[in-house]
This record gives sequence, structure tokens and C-alpha cells, in this order.
Amino acid sequence: MSAAVATVLLCIGYLVFTIDKKQENFPVPVVLVLIGIGLSFIPYFSDVEVTETLIYDVFLPGLLFVSAYQFSTAALRKNAGIIGLLSTAGLGLTIALVGLAIYWLSGWFFSVSLAGALVIAAILAPTDPASVVSILKKSSPDKSIADIVDGESMINDGTSIVLFTVLSGMYLESNSLDVLSIIGEFIYVSAGGVALGVAVGWLLSKAVHITHHRDYQVMLSIILAYGAFQLAESFGFSGVLATVSAGIMLSWEFSHANKEDHYRESLSGFWSVVEPSLLSLLFLLIGIEATEHLEWSNWIFALIILFASIAIRFFIVGGTFKALAGRKHEAIWKKSLLISWSGIRGSMSVFLLLQLGTLAEGSVADELISITFSVVILSLIIQSLGIHPLSKMLNSN
Repeated sequence: MSAAVATVLLCIGYLVFTIDKKQENFPVPVVLVLIGIGLSFIPYFSDVEVTETLIYDVFLPGLLFVSAYQFSTAALRKNAGIIGLLSTAGLGLTIALVGLAIYWLSGWFFSVSLAGALVIAAILAPTDPASVVSILKKSSPDKSIADIVDGESMINDGTSIVLFTVLSGMYLESNSLDVLSIIGEFIYVSAGGVALGVAVGWLLSKAVHITHHRDYQVMLSIILAYGAFQLAESFGFSGVLATVSAGIMLSWEFSHANKEDHYRESLSGFWSVVEPSLLSLLFLLIGIEATEHLEWSNWIFALIILFASIAIRFFIVGGTFKALAGRKHEAIWKKSLLISWSGIRGSMSVFLLLQLGTLAEGSVADELISITFSVVILSLIIQSLGIHPLSKMLNSN
């Protein structure tokens, strides 16, 4: 992607963010994706190439760091149980059930193996809160819903990558399923990423005190966001969990500092500009890339997969709440429905799709990628546009 194209895309992002101030009925990411799809038909953007490396190494660390740094540590402690279960065991169960549902339903549309169905489920497992968290905070009186959606999405990205790696190996290379090996790899990748992120986050939070110059403090935050990610990846740990842990650790350390407002003001001023810039580029590029993979013949099946996955997620979220707190039936189903609907697919799913395309090296997974891309786009549009009216409807009853 050339500098000229990036500048044009940033200008489009600026206009969208400026026009859509409330971001309620028409969330910015949806508008950007639809514009990106339109741009793909313009020759000027025909040479734009979106790779998994671009998304994973450039966009994700910055966006993850912002989410983690801004996430309340008090909210994390309060909702640690539900967030932890949904992003680990809940995610694994979701992949298994959605995969089985896709395998059973596929007979009506096209032939797919169980391994292929599980790969689709793994790609759709990670959630992206960029479209809905701000809406949930405005429209839902229960602030814990936005915290759970945001917290779960930060952690389940790392879990989904591990499970996708295992399942794509089964699908493409006919590897056998070794449960103990999966659990061992998950513990190594996850625990290593979290430990490294906490250590680096604590170290650089202390380094901030060395200088009182705000520009240099911002530089340290950039080093933390991308350095923790790359360092963890070099050790075979989860770069996603490392960056998230580092951001949360930095926020926690600042909350115990004497000059918390001073530190937060300088960092927030910088990242509040970086975040919408990264989001603009990312979702416009997703729209441009999606056009190549979308086929109208797959949309009915994709729509069925989308609603089946939401239904399955609803029962898992509700069951988790019931197991943890034993809450009243009415409170559980309303909260579970809103959280389930808020599980929108986005940047991480697109990264996994592009990675699958690279791993397949041919037309082996072309139809699978096309169907899954359709589900991701439908999820972004339907769920993002539905979150505000659904929240209002549930809260009015």
C-alpha cells in the first residue's frame, strides 16, 4: 500500500468519523467496510494488497494496546470470572458446537469435512468490540456488559490463534487431534505471553518516571505496545496476550502513581489520535479485501452460520452466568442476549482468514474462505446495526 493510498484512506476515515458523531445507528466500522467494498471497484485501489502480516504486526498491537490501556482494572477484577471462562473454556466449547452445526448444515449447501467446519468456527470465534463498546456504554444502563464484551475480546484473540493453528493443521495436513498437546501448547503460549507482558509493562511503567518530558513518555508507550508484541512472538508466546497484559499493567501502575493525570493526559492525547487512524485504515482495507472473496451464492449459508453461532454463544454465555452467579432467569437471558449479539467478528477473523489462504497455497480452501468472509462481513453489518435497537428494546421491558 503506497503512502498516497494510505493518505486518501485516512481522509475518508476522517470524514466518516467527523460526520458520524453519535456512532449509534450507523457505527463507524460498518460505514468504513461498506465504503471499502465500494473502493475496491475503483482502479486506483486495485493494487492495494492486504496481508496477514500487515494486520497482525501493524494494526493489532496498537489497537490491542489502546483497548487494554483504557480498560478499567477495577472492571477487570469485578468481571474476571466471566471474562476468563468465556475467553478460554467458553471459546473452545463455542468452536466445537459451531463447528458441529456447520458440518451438519453444510450438507444442504456444499460438502465440507468436520475439520473444515471446525476451522470456520475457529476463525469466527474471536470477537471485535470496536463497533459496539461505545454503543453499549451509551445505550445500556448495565455498564458491566460493555466491560465483559471488551475484556473478553482482548483475551479470546490469543486463545483463538492457538486453536486455529491446531485445527488448520488437522484440516490442511491431516494432523491427528492430541488434546494433551493442545492444552500444553495453550498453557505455554498464553502463560508466557501474559508473564512477559506483565514484566515488560511493569518495567516500562517505572521507566516513565525517569523523564518528565511527555514526548518521551509517549515514545515509551509505542515501544511497549509493539515491543511486547514482537518480543513475545520471538519466544513463541502470544503477542496478543503480551500486549494486552502490558497495557493493563501500565494502566494499573499509573493508577498508583502520584502523577496519574499527568501520565494519562500525554498518552491518551497521542493514542486518541492513533486509534481512529488505525481503525479507519483497517476497516477500509477489510472492505477492499473482502470483495475478492465474496460470492452471492454463499450468502444464504453464511447468514445461517451467523445466526446459528449467535444462538450457540447465547446458551454458552447464559450457562456461564448461571454457573458463576446463579442469577435470576430474566436478568441472565437479557444480559446474555446482549453480550452474545455483541460478539462481532472483525480484524482477528480477517487475519486468520488471510493466514488460512497463505497456508493453503492454492484452491484447497477457497470456498471455505469465501463462505467465512461472507459471515464476517454480515456480522459486522447486521450485528453492529442491531446492537443499539436491541439494547434499547431489552432495557425498555
